[in-house]
Amino acid sequence: MKKIFLACSFIYLGASCNSEKESKPTKQHEIIGTWRLLTGVTVENKDTTLVDYTKGQELIKIITPTHFSFLRHDLNNGKDSTATFVAGGGKAKITSDKYTEYLEYCNYRDWEGGTFEFDYSIKNDTLIIKGIEKIEKLGVNHLNIETYIKEK
Repeated sequence: MKKIFLACSFIYLGASCNSEKESKPTKQHEIIGTWRLLTGVTVENKDTTLVDYTKGQELIKIITPTHFSFLRHDLNNGKDSTATFVAGGGKAKITSDKYTEYLEYCNYRDWEGGTFEFDYSIKNDTLIIKGIEKIEKLGVNHLNIETYIKEK
């Protein structure tokens, strides 16, 4: 009887250790990854500016569960008037409907320390973030809408 009880206990213990819960990725998990910026729209007062980030430049954003970074450069290797390089990153917080960036590092140093909260939506391989970017000391206060495609 004791041997049967021990055998059953080991079988139960083994089965419980090997059982993995299948979990669907949540929206929070879907935002994790590397994204290529397609377009950026800023709205300030009544002025709207659209930037196509697929022409002459590229920008990627890397989002982890705890951090983010972005890198942008021109496609002419910095050899003409379009020369640009922008980089930044810091901590991030992701909930089911908000994505917040805490900008700790940026080559535009006056932007460091900024907190930017965005609503986000994901459909298939497209990420859209939308939120107010405000930095009082720089006079920055505009709506920012960015559309990304997920890198494979």
